[in-house]
This record gives sequence, C-alpha cells and structure tokens, in this order.
Amino acid sequence: MKSMQKFTLSAAVAAMLLGGCAGMSAQDKNTAIGAGVGAVGGAILTGGSTVGTVGGAAVGGVIGHEVGK
Repeated sequence: MKSMQKFTLSAAVAAMLLGGCAGMSAQDKNTAIGAGVGAVGGAILTGGSTVGTVGGAAVGGVIGHEVGK
C-alpha cells in the first residue's frame, strides 16, 4: 500500500509540473514534461522508491531538454 501512495504522490507532482507550462519556451516545456514522465516511470520501475522517482525525473528532464533543442 505504501508504494501506491508514493506513486500517487509522484503522479500528482508530475501533473503540477505539466500544469505550470504557461509562458515557458518549447525547450522548457519539453524539460518539464520529460521530468514528469521520468518521475512516474522511475516510481513504477522501482516500486515507488524515492531514489527511483528522483532519478527518473533527472533522466527524463535531461532527455526532454535534449529533445527540445
């Protein structure tokens, strides 16, 4: 049950990141979207571990940033 709570929290954080994209450049939006998707993916793959969620967000943000170039 604890893993589901962490996943829900991760999904909520991702939704907030995606909702705050007004007025951002395309590259900034891609970075935020990548971080959100990476956070959710990291949480799923690691069973909701904090390290997995943060690591996923970091990797996703970098990928999103590079795609936006």
